[in-house]
Amino acid sequence: MNERLFKTLEFNKIIEKLNKQTATSVGKELATRLKPSVDIDEVREMHRETDEASHILRLNMTIPLGGITDIRSAIKRSVIGGVLSTEECLDVANTLYGGRQTKMFLEKTEEDLPILKGFAERIMTLRRLETDIKSCIDDRGNMMDSASVKLRSIRSSIRTYESRVRDNLDSYTKSQSKMLSDAIITIRNERYVLPVKQEYRGAVGGIVHDQSASGATLFMEPKAVVDLNNQLQEAQLKEKQEVDRILRELSGKIAEDEAILAENVSVLAKIDFISARAKLGRDFNAAMPAINDHGIINVKQARHPLIPEDEVVPNDVILGKDYTSIVITGPNTGGKTVALKMIGLFTLMAQSGLQIPAADGCEMTVFEGIFADIGDEQSIEQNLSTFSSHMTNIVSILSKIDHKSLVLFDELGAGTDPQEGAALAMSILDDVISRGARVVATTHYPELKAYGYNRDNAVNASVEFDVETLKPTYRLLIGVPGRSNAFDIAARLGLDQRVIAQARDQIGVNSESVENMIASLDTSRRQAEADYEKAHNILQESEKLRDDLKKAWQHYENDRENLYKKAEEKADKALQKARDEAEMIVDEIRHMKSGAQLKEHEWIEARKMLEEAQPDLSAKKSNKSKPRPDSVQELKAGDEIKLLSANQRGTVLEKLNDQDYLIQVGIMKVQVKRNEIQPVKHESSVNEKTLATVKGSNYHVKTELDLRGERYEDAMGHLEKYLDDALLAGYPKVFIIHGKGTGALRKGVKEFAKNHSRIASDRPGSAGEGGSGVTVLELK
Repeated sequence: MNERLFKTLEFNKIIEKLNKQTATSVGKELATRLKPSVDIDEVREMHRETDEASHILRLNMTIPLGGITDIRSAIKRSVIGGVLSTEECLDVANTLYGGRQTKMFLEKTEEDLPILKGFAERIMTLRRLETDIKSCIDDRGNMMDSASVKLRSIRSSIRTYESRVRDNLDSYTKSQSKMLSDAIITIRNERYVLPVKQEYRGAVGGIVHDQSASGATLFMEPKAVVDLNNQLQEAQLKEKQEVDRILRELSGKIAEDEAILAENVSVLAKIDFISARAKLGRDFNAAMPAINDHGIINVKQARHPLIPEDEVVPNDVILGKDYTSIVITGPNTGGKTVALKMIGLFTLMAQSGLQIPAADGCEMTVFEGIFADIGDEQSIEQNLSTFSSHMTNIVSILSKIDHKSLVLFDELGAGTDPQEGAALAMSILDDVISRGARVVATTHYPELKAYGYNRDNAVNASVEFDVETLKPTYRLLIGVPGRSNAFDIAARLGLDQRVIAQARDQIGVNSESVENMIASLDTSRRQAEADYEKAHNILQESEKLRDDLKKAWQHYENDRENLYKKAEEKADKALQKARDEAEMIVDEIRHMKSGAQLKEHEWIEARKMLEEAQPDLSAKKSNKSKPRPDSVQELKAGDEIKLLSANQRGTVLEKLNDQDYLIQVGIMKVQVKRNEIQPVKHESSVNEKTLATVKGSNYHVKTELDLRGERYEDAMGHLEKYLDDALLAGYPKVFIIHGKGTGALRKGVKEFAKNHSRIASDRPGSAGEGGSGVTVLELK
């Protein structure tokens, strides 16, 4: 691979575009020196680098590289004792700042960028050196007064002297203006002077430093300001000496960190170079190719990077998998050479770590040698014809190729007798293929149209030509040889059909058969493409329909969920309203309890049942649409039922109509709908292994037991029987009313609770539950 090859395949133009993407001079230097690599590991590493930088660009971020300059020559001079200028020192500080910004950006990003973050780790910030320089030199490259105490003092005296000189000279411009050519103060030989007319030289007196071209004006330093100017110059000399001392000190600090600074510049140049490759790939709308070592090129929708985007025609190219040679045949329309150069240029770009303008999933290989014979090689200097120049180049190529080479031949065998040229072209192709090299060749010889059918490792191709517009479409057709369009073009241009028919009779039978075969292949290809396009459209429509159905189903699910939520909210509000009204009724009755001899715990039980009556609607969403199997069973007074919303058992008191029933749950009488209650089945299934229990008429017991006035032995017996019934009813707690009296019943109840295995705890009743006259038993 040499400069001639790069120029032939226009790789140099790619480098020029890459240069424009760099942000620093050091990055531009690396881009200019870019050459394809033949080391597959190095090529893969370069593509990983480019891909990481491309990932940053895809996130609409840019690596900050502002302020970075090439300071390598400056730091080398500082090492050998040279004193750097203020501008050079400022460049060092700005480069340190730029490197620090780049390091912070890469280290703080949360993206997975192992290569770029590895480069960032190698950047040393040197904050002290950066601060030392910035504290002495401003952004315009001027030494600041604050650089040293001495410099501040010197510059203060300079300003004082300048002010005194100007005040003195101002008196001349105001009082002696007639002696001056112009009432201004100017400088000659770094001293303040006045423009004095020649005739007033003696009147002004002093030192003449310069005169005008005509001699009419003398630039004089009056005697009165000579001493002041001398003092000013002395101060300015001291200023220069102090500035030189500060720069010498800064240069020494820079020399101490020479190795770190050089490494920083090298790393930053590399990062800029990588970023430029990614930016170029973005502009080309390119993709990162997978790199193989099997000699396989496989690209889809490949576009020549140097053809405008609105003009380029994407093509698919496969080489090295089923065949190692592509022979592009057909008339000279320009499309063949474009395809040939694109394959060669893609190879150079891929081996340089550059992404290629093709669809994702592209694949490129690494060649150790890329050879091309393209274009008019006629050499006037060597007195060689076009054919001789081509053959000289081909002989040189054949002496160097092997199985790791890519060879590109444009118009192979051209420039000589067509029959001999075609035979020579086939022989050369056979030789290249036998060595295992990958080869792409273009030719307009009809004899090579059957070449791909007669060789196992070769395939024919052509560039599509539109007979209607008489222009090539630049579509590369792999597997279809180029057909001659001369007769069709002549007919389109108006040549008499009689002349065309006579011309057809002049060509050989074999040539006509080949042309017919190619025409048939072309027709079949077009039909296949049309069928593919139709099938592809049907597939897209099917996928769209599937997506629409999926979205519609999701929409339905969301709507159903929202309806459930709205129904719950509405039911919750209605239930809360009913509970509030019931609470008000209970409160009113409570005020009447003294006259009705009602017990406190009965109201507590009523309130508890009201609180537990709220249904958990969300838990039964899945059951809302399912009809209950017992919904049609007829119920009558005395039937045992379960109130579904409260999960409590009760008894039917009366059937009000077809849908409404009056039931009793505990002490509460409630009017409910038929679908809100469910009959309680007493029979167990034959196949179910359940424990059968006999339930008496007292099964539906209250949540309280009144033992007041009973003998101790009778009370304990009633308590034991009552507790069994309460456990069967599933009560969580019960109230045992024993009164206060002597306390014997209270102690008995407490002792009973302590020895019973199904009682979790016992406690005295609260003030609202009956106080010490009641014991509350918590059941397991």
